[in-house]
Amino acid sequence: MSRDFVHLHNHTEFSLLDGASRVTELAGLIADQSAPAVAMTDHGNLFGAVSFFEAVKKAGPQPIIGCEVYVAPGSRFDKKVVDQRETAYHLVLLAENDTGYRNLCKLVTAGYMEGFYYKPRIDLDLLQEHSEGLVCLSGCLAGEVAQAIMRGEYDEARRKARMFQELFGDRYFLEIQANGLDEQIKVNEQKILLARELGIGLVATNDNHYLRKEDAYPHDCLLCIGTRKNIEDTDRLKFPNNQFYVKDPDEMWETFKDIPEALDNTVRIAERCRFEFSFGEFHLPQFADPGQDLDALLEESAKKGMTDRLAGLESRGRPLSDDERQAYTERLDFELGVIRDMGFAGYFLIVSDFIRWAKENRIPVGPGRGSAAGSLVA
Repeated sequence: MSRDFVHLHNHTEFSLLDGASRVTELAGLIADQSAPAVAMTDHGNLFGAVSFFEAVKKAGPQPIIGCEVYVAPGSRFDKKVVDQRETAYHLVLLAENDTGYRNLCKLVTAGYMEGFYYKPRIDLDLLQEHSEGLVCLSGCLAGEVAQAIMRGEYDEARRKARMFQELFGDRYFLEIQANGLDEQIKVNEQKILLARELGIGLVATNDNHYLRKEDAYPHDCLLCIGTRKNIEDTDRLKFPNNQFYVKDPDEMWETFKDIPEALDNTVRIAERCRFEFSFGEFHLPQFADPGQDLDALLEESAKKGMTDRLAGLESRGRPLSDDERQAYTERLDFELGVIRDMGFAGYFLIVSDFIRWAKENRIPVGPGRGSAAGSLVA
């Protein structure tokens, strides 16, 4: 039996003032553990996605881009709850492919732009619209299913689990953890029953917030900074023990030896999550209809613009000699050739479009600076 294991629930330094794992050190530790992959699931954001991807790729394992999103109990537009602890549940989403990553970006963006209330929140409507290409884990003790279990509402927990199962299909997993908490033991037991009853896969995670056991104290200091508290304060956010570190695969297998499918599923999920960034390419909006020649559009626009400008000079009593016209024409042709060779025609057309719109709507625009803004084409 393989004893491979993949950590799918990790908070890095980009879980601001909450995660204490630097992405480069996390990547190195995962490589030292000979794990095949590792996920990044920071709270409510994708700020560290590129840094994490590059660091893990360089170290050798497979990077998995994800996010532990905040889900509003109702609509993301409802911002009347007084107690901020009741404003959002936790849910882990992992990008399977390019579609999943794009949907994850849309969800995170909407969380900030539309649902922000103490936290960047999404809601069920957004999940239904942008669930394609995403693997969903039920989350920690702050997840909806876990919260229902902790309230003693097993039927409600079943309803929530079935709801997510219908939304994500076989991409939904019930998350169990081993962090030494009595509440977690109860939640694990009930989630295992739910998994058997509903045919939902189990997955073992550790909700890592720091790299090693001895990092628990500095992580506690970080929490104090984030919550404006002192170490000596008794009434403050505090992790209950030192178990939220990146345990090696043998530790995880020993902990969950009676539920091997929850460990095997971490590897199966990693094998499904094959999204990769592509660097060294331009990703510009599509300016024209497919098949239209952007170079020809730019040349047509630039030559018309130069004709208009030169006509304006003549109308103001500044006629140009043939040599001057020739110099302008040669310069324009040269610049268009450089732009064509670099594949920048779309960039110039896009900038021209929003500058034109700004001027038509009486929004001041500056002259710009640099070789592009100072070019005859521009």
